[in-house]
Amino acid sequence: MKGILLAGGSGSRLYPLTTITSKQLLPVYDKPLICYPLSTLMMLGITDILIISTPKDTPVIEDYLGDGADLGITLSYTVQDEPKGIAEAFVIGDEFIGDDPVTLILGDNIFNFGPQIQSIANTLQSDFDGALIFGYYVTDPQRFGVIEYDESYDVLSLEEKPKQPKSNYAAVGLYAYDNTVVEYAKNLKPSARGELEITDLNLKYLEKTALKALPFKRGIAWLDAGTPHSLLAAANYVEMIERMQGLKLCCPEEVAYRMGYISVNDLKQKIKNIKDCDYTEYLENHVIHQKG
Repeated sequence: MKGILLAGGSGSRLYPLTTITSKQLLPVYDKPLICYPLSTLMMLGITDILIISTPKDTPVIEDYLGDGADLGITLSYTVQDEPKGIAEAFVIGDEFIGDDPVTLILGDNIFNFGPQIQSIANTLQSDFDGALIFGYYVTDPQRFGVIEYDESYDVLSLEEKPKQPKSNYAAVGLYAYDNTVVEYAKNLKPSARGELEITDLNLKYLEKTALKALPFKRGIAWLDAGTPHSLLAAANYVEMIERMQGLKLCCPEEVAYRMGYISVNDLKQKIKNIKDCDYTEYLENHVIHQKG
């Protein structure tokens, strides 16, 4: 399973913050936003990741994350010249995907899966056929793309912002597909707003009865940090969790170590390369000396 982290878009909803830096590098409490979706892919067992961003932001993100070697993963980069829709990621990433299945995560989505992370990872790393979309229970489904599914988790319908929703499950910014996704994406027609829509792509799989839903259980958190309000809410959430538990959420270095992508010596070297601060103190005292 390969991974694509779509970190494109103009960031217009976050203006004027995004006039001075990439949306993906804006802080969500103590880490840049991009650390959260990156860590999610890593926790799902995905170590070969393509980051797609804008011509302006791609060099900055690459300068920050590098090739991923210090995290025990492989990061590559490519540019989305204009924001032409989420589904365009599979057209842009054609060569990267090759003959493999692929998981796509949106760069402004933050997840806290808790114990369910292992079952999701097992699903993605098994023999994968068709497509899988993830659903989050919301009280106001009229604002979202809504998933209707049966007792076997086969998707029955997908509707964008329906007036009469058929369920309370909203589709979130995480999707997994078999290799057919590249062909489907290349044959999509742009929508009225000139974009290759992810919903239209999912409907291709639905037509083939090859679209499954995975509804999140209680206790999982999903946040979209794409507006000033939601960015602040995400930062407050992360701060609360980290302060109450004493453990960091989506810390890439910790994830790499706990997943076995890097050794304790690798982590110690990483710490040496960072100046003394609360972040390195956490890695030293709460990760290395209290692994578990």
